[in-house]
Amino acid sequence: MDRLFDTVIVRRPGENYKSCVSTNPEHRSIDVNLAKKQHKEYVKILKENGIEVIELEPLENHPDSVFVQDTAIVGVNSNLAVLSRFGEPSRRGEEESIKEVLKKEGFEIKHIKEPGTIEGGDVLVTDQGIVFVGLSQRTNTEGIKQLAQFFPNVKVVGVPISKIFHLLSGINYLGNKTVAISPHVVDTEYFKGFKFITIPEDELYANNMLYLGEKKVLLPEGYPKTEEKLRREGFKPVLANVSEFWKGDGGVTCLNLPFYKPL
Repeated sequence: MDRLFDTVIVRRPGENYKSCVSTNPEHRSIDVNLAKKQHKEYVKILKENGIEVIELEPLENHPDSVFVQDTAIVGVNSNLAVLSRFGEPSRRGEEESIKEVLKKEGFEIKHIKEPGTIEGGDVLVTDQGIVFVGLSQRTNTEGIKQLAQFFPNVKVVGVPISKIFHLLSGINYLGNKTVAISPHVVDTEYFKGFKFITIPEDELYANNMLYLGEKKVLLPEGYPKTEEKLRREGFKPVLANVSEFWKGDGGVTCLNLPFYKPL
């Protein structure tokens, strides 16, 4: 299997999900019951594609905790889980409950220490011995430096971003040295040597996609140009309705915490 992970953690949205941190103008119209249904469907898709899913209960005192990807960077090869230190202060504490789960799974736990910050949504893992990390509003130089020390067997490259708040909102790895990328928000210079599938500017949200292996790519419903582009490149789009997570500034990558095989 050519995907980067075989196991993920997910966390169901809580009743308080509507209070998450979001810049989306439709934030207030989040339908929590619909979000729960969409999340269930999302988990079903992952399982149908052979991914083992560890499902956690909602954290009612943390409205954003459904976006579990941000809490840690987990490496199977090194048996190491690096707990994030959130750049968004209201989310600090989410990583503590994940720590217990990761310990049970047998990972050695490391922490990003102050003044470092890093969030999982800024970390783009490849199987090419390189990990790209967004230097963003949420992840700083010190956080990237500490991450590189924890994973010395891969090259860690910082990528400055300013138009999106997480790197994975503008680029994702699709196996076989190929990335889906939105050049108007991510500088392509950092990814020389990779094959680019350029995502249309008016479909930026579709760039938050998840490679499921065997040419299958999970992406949000409603982005026909991106879907067509992927098909032309030999990929098989798998669609999920994640409208309620779009409203919370999240997407299909944010909803799972992968155990990365290359790390």
